[in-house]
Amino acid sequence: MKKPDNKAATDNEGLNFIEEFVRKDIEQGKNGGKVHTRFPPEPNGFLHIGHAKAIFLSYNIARKYKGKFNLRFDDTNPETEDFKYVEAIKKDLKWLGIEWDEEYFASDYFEKLYEWAEELIRRGYAYVCELSPEEVSKLRGTPKIPAQSPYRDRPVEESLELFRRMRDGEFPDNSMTLRAKIDLASPNMHMRDPVMYRVKHKPHYREGDKWSIYPTYDWTHGQSDYIEGITHSLCTLEFEVHRPLYNWFIDRIKEIDKDKPANYRPRQIEFARLNLNYTVMSKRKLLRLVQEGYVNGWDDPRMPTIAGLRRRGFTPEAIRMFIEKVGYAKRENVIDMGLLEWAAREDLNKKAQRVMGVVDPLKVVIDNYPEDLTEYMDAVNNPEDESAGTRKVPFSRILYIERSDFMENPPKKFYRLAPGREVRLRYAYWIKCTDVVKDDSGNIIEIHATYDPETRGGNNPPDGRKVKATLHWVSAAHAVEAEVRLYDRLFIKPDPDDVPEGQDFTANINPNSLVVKKAYVEPSLQEAMPGDHFQFERVGYFCVDPDSTKEKLVFNRTVTLKDEWAKIAKQIRK
Repeated sequence: MKKPDNKAATDNEGLNFIEEFVRKDIEQGKNGGKVHTRFPPEPNGFLHIGHAKAIFLSYNIARKYKGKFNLRFDDTNPETEDFKYVEAIKKDLKWLGIEWDEEYFASDYFEKLYEWAEELIRRGYAYVCELSPEEVSKLRGTPKIPAQSPYRDRPVEESLELFRRMRDGEFPDNSMTLRAKIDLASPNMHMRDPVMYRVKHKPHYREGDKWSIYPTYDWTHGQSDYIEGITHSLCTLEFEVHRPLYNWFIDRIKEIDKDKPANYRPRQIEFARLNLNYTVMSKRKLLRLVQEGYVNGWDDPRMPTIAGLRRRGFTPEAIRMFIEKVGYAKRENVIDMGLLEWAAREDLNKKAQRVMGVVDPLKVVIDNYPEDLTEYMDAVNNPEDESAGTRKVPFSRILYIERSDFMENPPKKFYRLAPGREVRLRYAYWIKCTDVVKDDSGNIIEIHATYDPETRGGNNPPDGRKVKATLHWVSAAHAVEAEVRLYDRLFIKPDPDDVPEGQDFTANINPNSLVVKKAYVEPSLQEAMPGDHFQFERVGYFCVDPDSTKEKLVFNRTVTLKDEWAKIAKQIRK
């Protein structure tokens, strides 16, 4: 067998354990040396960051080994699936940079699956069972006690007739099932005559009222792989116990179907799923968050969904970088949310334009600056990218700075603005605080200062004075008002399920996961468009929200910048 001619496919270095399996299969000529993978989402919700791990694995292997990659919607449950989820999933995949070769739906195969099921009945591999779900559970047995079914030895013709009548809609929901006839004493409970079909009188979003029975995941999944010619069926570890059943069904279909080459066989390989702290990955729990109003939809920036991450300001490159850092293994573990945030900073640091925005404004009046003067200061757009150039930022007598950048009675190691202290204004001048104005409640509402004209551009003065802090600012006369949404982690505990008895994960919802502020930003942001990324200097990375308009700018905080003072303050409290 000729090996692939691309160097990456023959180079052992850096291969994860799944790639090693794939490479060996190619070298041994299995499936003609071809690689064909797939991503099979169920269209009953939005994709989340855990799906991204599975997507990149299957997609990258297919591309690396010059194979094919399918998108297949596993749409076997008519109660929860919808076209809106199909479109949302496709949108997310395209945004991640995934280009699939073929698009399929498991429902495309309903007729073929039914034909094969009838043939399994004829060959004695399946039978119609009339046990209710409760009775099946009661007679399931234990690992040492076999399961039972009084219908296991039902005559073939009787099962065939009943199965056809099930399809015709003659029986009520859950009154009958088609079960594979395997081994009621198997230590693997999934091999104890698993259900292949259930009666379910529900219209299907694609098939309408055509079907009164629907195939189970275990019966559909492997056979869909077989129909499409998938060579490597990559899935998460919870399906490891399903693999013997996957193989058993493939064996039976190979006895029936002779269209595929004799040596063709899909192979299921499992890897550890992505578990992330301070969030939940279960679709059931994510749906609860949406339906019960804990978040504002599937694309809420606090959600771990791809749509939520995109809206918050994460980039496809940051998500890919995160997945690469996590890697692929056989052992389950929990990844720190901080790694995902790190990836966002790493990527946005290189591409996000720097701007100045004041999230919690405090007014500063420079008493010795001319009232009618406006100067335009040169500001660097991105110090990581010289080609990004510079912009002009207006400077005037009245400014806004961050409230946290001033303290009337500063503790040791606080180097920002304080009475009698001098600081540098980024790209502008050095100023010194000369007075503090308070309201009747004692709250500081205004700072008065003087400036040094010899420090224009933020340069050091001729006399050699030094300052230890540089502040960002905006000109009050030119500032653009904006809504800033400060997002934080959705849960207050790393494990949201860590709750007292009688409570559930919603008890750990972070009440401060969203704080909305009225901010002032520099006028260059007036034309910012939804999806644009910026670094608000000294504050964090922000993205323009889809709610944003020219009349009302809206920015979502993607991640914060490192705050050295916060670390110092924490140490002082200790």
